[in-house]
Amino acid sequence: QVQLVESGGGLVQAGGSLRLSCAASGRTFSRYPMGWFRQAPGKEREIVAAITWNGGPTYYASSVKGRFTISRDNAMNMVYLQMNSLKPEDTAVYYCAARSSDTMVLRTTGYDYWGQGTQVTVSS
Repeated sequence: QVQLVESGGGLVQAGGSLRLSCAASGRTFSRYPMGWFRQAPGKEREIVAAITWNGGPTYYASSVKGRFTISRDNAMNMVYLQMNSLKPEDTAVYYCAARSSDTMVLRTTGYDYWGQGTQVTVSS
């Protein structure tokens, strides 16, 4: 069982930065691929970024590539999403998710554990 708690969301002006954090509990966290997803009002939840269990290969949605960076610290049971050059279209609730398998996938249904989400609002 893994529990995830996100933090770091807030209100920021366009062009600004935020760093989201995800604190995980559970002995096997370090073996799980992790993902950051987001859901804007009236839209489906979509993947933003994902990272393998050892911090190796990463994936980024085309809309955030070059602006966002996903990282993890297995010793601290933490996953991060550094978001730079934020745009109003990045406004959404951001979720951290863990997959209880050793392969990284990009679909929402591939993740077994979810946090409660943190709101990110980017003003123009």
